[in-house]
Amino acid sequence: MSQLAARLVPARFIPLSRLAVLAACLATPTAAAGQAEEIAFTGASVLDPGTSGVVTNATVIVRDGLIVSVEAGGEAPAGARVVDLGGRYLVPGLIDAHVHIGDLGSARRALMSGVTTARSMGAGFFADVGLRELFRSGAFAGPEILAAGYHVRPRPAEGLFLDEPALSDLLDRDVRGAEALGRVARAMLDRGVDFIKVNATERAGLPETDPRKPFFTEAELSGLVAEASGRGVPVAAHAHGDRGGRAAVAAGVRSIEHGTYLREETLRLMLERGTFLVPTIAVVSDLTLPGGDYDDPTLQVRGRHMLPRVRETAAAAHALGVPVVAATDTGYGPESVLRLSHELIELAGIGLSELDAIRAATTVAAELLGVGDRTGRVAEGFEADLLVLDRSPLEDIGQYQDVLLVMSDGVVALDRLDFRVDEPGGRRVP
Repeated sequence: MSQLAARLVPARFIPLSRLAVLAACLATPTAAAGQAEEIAFTGASVLDPGTSGVVTNATVIVRDGLIVSVEAGGEAPAGARVVDLGGRYLVPGLIDAHVHIGDLGSARRALMSGVTTARSMGAGFFADVGLRELFRSGAFAGPEILAAGYHVRPRPAEGLFLDEPALSDLLDRDVRGAEALGRVARAMLDRGVDFIKVNATERAGLPETDPRKPFFTEAELSGLVAEASGRGVPVAAHAHGDRGGRAAVAAGVRSIEHGTYLREETLRLMLERGTFLVPTIAVVSDLTLPGGDYDDPTLQVRGRHMLPRVRETAAAAHALGVPVVAATDTGYGPESVLRLSHELIELAGIGLSELDAIRAATTVAAELLGVGDRTGRVAEGFEADLLVLDRSPLEDIGQYQDVLLVMSDGVVALDRLDFRVDEPGGRRVP
């Protein structure tokens, strides 16, 4: 079993009252273990992506960070705090399978948008490992981070050598060959990363690069996969171009990130090998626009020809049966205008049903990350990673742009269900 599945389940707390938005995101929860409040969501329209239908007028009981029951027409237990949803939709928290979150403010923004689990695909100074450990300790409400540390690429980030000075002989020269790649991978593995991220091609988000250009041979990538798998850790490969992407798939990576120019033969090989595709369509759309994560005229020109290609590739992959996973490729920084809801809209736009698009950000993403036995569903025994939406996302996937409540491991991080105002004298009015 992978290192992911062997991880300790994070500490879970439930506050005694609804938490203020920002306080919930970074604060030691107010309820001690063993004193947690039981919460009953009543009148819920429950959408569990592990099934194909909606359970109406359901009662969902949450205790100690877990969903303990989901029952149509059920009643709230005596003493439980009741949250009447009045028919609103209770859905799993979103899983963003490709982020670059490296600080607490960015983690807050992701959580407020409904992301309760995220896979970091690159963060300097192993900040993603630190965020993961803070979440496990119960110091902040989430999202839960699965960490990859630094990219493995021919010229690693300078920070890697500051963190790992034993690699100093690799500074300012290309990291090539099985021995050098293995040393970089072992440095990540020794830091306890959950995934290894390798750049099989150049990036698209820098004006001086060519995203089709491959970096490593199949033999080099196979050695890297063997190094990681020996420690129970999967490898994710950034790859836009087909040559680099095909080499990565043949080498045994678990996922291809982006895959813009993949050919049908490579997609068929992915289907055969069980390789996931994480197309990150919406971030390519961001390339074409001023502002946001990217604001460069060269990238706007590049993005306009990349966008139809990545849409075409993702649609072809889905049609073949390759598992497609939703992700943003954003850092959720203060200038970011991209959220996972936008990727769900893109996936629905290329032909996925609304339910399949939701699964791409819940059950299928959880399978990729190795956490499908504990999150991504509204079902008994699963972690209480939950969102409330006003209307059915099966009829309008855009409902994910307007999340009304976020619960992460039983902690209410955002509550916009019932705004009230205090009048003088203490009387509360709607």
